[in-house]
Amino acid sequence: MRWRELRIVAFDTETTGLNPEDGHRVIEFGGVELRLGADGRVADAVRHEWMFNPGSPIPREVTEVNHIRDEDVADKPEFSTAARAIHELLAGSLLVAHNLPFDQRFLTAEFRRLSLGWPRAAGEVDTSDLSRLFFREARSHRLGELCSRVEVPLLEAHRAGNDAEACGRAFLTMADRFEAPAELEGLGDWGDVVLDPPATGHLIRNEAGVLVFAEGPHSGAEVDQHPETLAWMGMAKERTAGAWDWRYPEALRRWAARWLRVRASGRFPQGMKGFGPLDWGIDPPLGAAP
Repeated sequence: MRWRELRIVAFDTETTGLNPEDGHRVIEFGGVELRLGADGRVADAVRHEWMFNPGSPIPREVTEVNHIRDEDVADKPEFSTAARAIHELLAGSLLVAHNLPFDQRFLTAEFRRLSLGWPRAAGEVDTSDLSRLFFREARSHRLGELCSRVEVPLLEAHRAGNDAEACGRAFLTMADRFEAPAELEGLGDWGDVVLDPPATGHLIRNEAGVLVFAEGPHSGAEVDQHPETLAWMGMAKERTAGAWDWRYPEALRRWAARWLRVRASGRFPQGMKGFGPLDWGIDPPLGAAP
């Protein structure tokens, strides 16, 4: 599958704070469909923008950054009114965002209030990761700095639609400049792009389309709730026919390592535990001694 033939949606959010776990909410969403022409360049950019009333005052320090005031959202609807439209926009697309896990956490929290899971995408590109990969000597990897380096205009930064479009165009510029492969699977290796895991049967999509474990003590649980299990799957071995061998296929182990780099930022404290399944609170292989 050629990724340039997919719907490419760059997106961004503005929020009332940094932690959805502390009750902070989305106050603006911007999604931009970047439609490419036959030459592979952007032929059209279609914007989808919403503002929301978070149901609580917007902190002054937030307004100082994005210039969104309480009076700007006083007559705006709740996120729930646009949730399904946003979900449908993201689903099946090649998603692009700058510091994607931040926006993903907030949108996931908003979706869960409505019993919606994170939409299944064709792939998830984080331009913050690409900046660190291709501009290793840069002092800053903020979106504005990245756009300057790749000569993509960013006007009125810290507004969702503007940031989203600039982010998407920066991705496409880097894809050209650093010769991204044409195939989607190659894009994953090129830029640590998160794709669906290989179909080994160990990770599956539930009825809501959410990626879950298919076996073990966390069977049915969402993958992003148990990164320690993915870390263990990447290193687990078992003894068969008198020799030690990997418990899980190489393709799955490579996918898990990429997911941890991107979603857990490589900071999961693996060194604090050993290699045995019991160290991780995971069931041992059948027939193994406890």
